[in-house]
Amino acid sequence: MHPVVPMIFDYRELMKLLGTYIDAIPPLLDANDRLHTHFLQAGTTTGRMASQEPNLQNIPVKSELGRAIRGAFVADKGFKLVALDYSQIELRIAAFLSGDEKMIEIFRKGEDVHTQVASFVFNVAAKDVTPEMRRQAKVINFGIIYGMGVLALKQNLGSTREDAQKFLNDYFNTFSTLAKYLSDVKAETAKKGYTETLFGRRRYFEGIYSKIPYIKASAERMAINAPIQGTEADIIKLAMVRIDAFLKEKKLEDIAFPLLQVHDELVLEIREDKAEEVAAETK
Repeated sequence: MHPVVPMIFDYRELMKLLGTYIDAIPPLLDANDRLHTHFLQAGTTTGRMASQEPNLQNIPVKSELGRAIRGAFVADKGFKLVALDYSQIELRIAAFLSGDEKMIEIFRKGEDVHTQVASFVFNVAAKDVTPEMRRQAKVINFGIIYGMGVLALKQNLGSTREDAQKFLNDYFNTFSTLAKYLSDVKAETAKKGYTETLFGRRRYFEGIYSKIPYIKASAERMAINAPIQGTEADIIKLAMVRIDAFLKEKKLEDIAFPLLQVHDELVLEIREDKAEEVAAETK
């Protein structure tokens, strides 16, 4: 309520933008004003790539000032920056790993997954789903695949514990195959000590055997998400390999350059006159 509090938040945002980007990035440019990051192939526990010196995977996008930073990244003369990303990749992976027919059907029909989930959970027609219902469905959709419990859900929804519990129950009753899959992952990790992605890449969890409740619970939450996020990391890496082969095969190496990978997104620099065509084929 105190007027100084919003000012402190504004100040923090400005200091972060100034310190991390505005002051830090220009000295890192090469003679051609190009910026080079270092990619770490196994930079995260889930198998996602990381980027450092500077980290180009966390250029801000949420606030207007943050988005202004993105304006500093421009294509070379005669080229265009092209960004391609996967739509709802983690939820799609959750759908096919679990084999949940209801969720698969939503994607098969090309419907908006958050609206459809809200329609199922709140028991209303899709056309009657309000923006608030959709927001709540979105929170629970992403919460579920990150192993979110009832307390975290309550906090994220801004609801009571009872409402959050009912929401969770309704969700799991609707998507019962997904619910069973998540609980099987937890049980299997406790038995084997590791999870696997669709492509067989393992991640080990020592904490799953801990006698300390919060360490065990944390390991269980991470285990639920690991096959999903790990499979996503594998898929985007396979895409990068295929795009590289495609550019070589079509002799486009002087026309299109893969620049950046941001988890489920790829950024390329493509010659202006070929941008539309190459982007469509890359997609």
